[in-house]
Amino acid sequence: MDVILLASALLLIFAGAELFTNALEHMGHRLRISDGVTGSIFAAVGTALPETMVPIIAICFPDGLHNPETGREVGIGAILGAPLMLSTLSLFLIAAYAGIKRGWHSSLLPEREGLLRDLSWFLLAFGLSVLTLFLPHQQQVARAGVVFMLVLFYFFYVLVTLRASAGLGAEGHGASAESPLHLQRTAFQASLFVTLIQMAAGLAGIVYGAHLFVNGVETLAGWLGAPALIISLLLVPIATELPEKINGILWIGRNRDTLAIGNITGALVFQGSLLPAIGISLTSWKPAPPVLLGAGLTLLAAGYLFLIVRSGRELKPVHFFFNGLCYLAYFTILS
Repeated sequence: MDVILLASALLLIFAGAELFTNALEHMGHRLRISDGVTGSIFAAVGTALPETMVPIIAICFPDGLHNPETGREVGIGAILGAPLMLSTLSLFLIAAYAGIKRGWHSSLLPEREGLLRDLSWFLLAFGLSVLTLFLPHQQQVARAGVVFMLVLFYFFYVLVTLRASAGLGAEGHGASAESPLHLQRTAFQASLFVTLIQMAAGLAGIVYGAHLFVNGVETLAGWLGAPALIISLLLVPIATELPEKINGILWIGRNRDTLAIGNITGALVFQGSLLPAIGISLTSWKPAPPVLLGAGLTLLAAGYLFLIVRSGRELKPVHFFFNGLCYLAYFTILS
């Protein structure tokens, strides 16, 4: 029964992602914004809803758990596991799909300025979040200051990204819709309202599908008898990051490299700033060994990609093998 639930959840997430990405392309085209903004802000925030809700529910509403501390452990694991999954396995899977379709030494052509901007803001925000792990819980004023800075970081990141959008459209990175709106294939006429309806339906499918998948994963995880923190670090992000993975694969298959990679790196900024702000505010946020290992590998994988982009080298699918190896190392050590 659990296998059927997981398969059904995957199908629902895939269908929701297809509806969402198709509507998002049309929305970006209507608003005349760049692919970078569409992927890094709109798509990233929309598909980040599942991994945002998991820690909030686990930390704030642990009623169904025998021990409230378990909820906090699941919350911390989900918060830190999400950027780990994105910076390692998610980027590797998208690059692997591109490598299979185009060749491992073919060129990936995301908008480089936007990619560099995303990675810079993520490394800054997430690096501060990791340092706060060593800040004693009693230092409430200092911790509150870090939370304020993280929220402010994301606010300014959005402003900077939106400001960059106008120039990018003129340079050929404007958002465009390559296929008709799916609802347009029925009796509906293409319009802003219909586009919003399809986008909302896609998001609902993504969120509900991820919720079902998490339930199925949690049931299966109970058989393993592993600590809640380890389970949440390894298993919960697999479910909650599915929207980004599927969206990225869909876009990379259509040669929309800026949307595909921007969806991942934009979600990294969101999850490296606002999600840790939740963890610092509502949990002890302390440096347990699995937490430090995951945070270190996350910074290593994102920093590696940042250096490649910063150097001006041509980005190729083969470069992302290192990101995949980072996740493999983490999984091997903890499992």
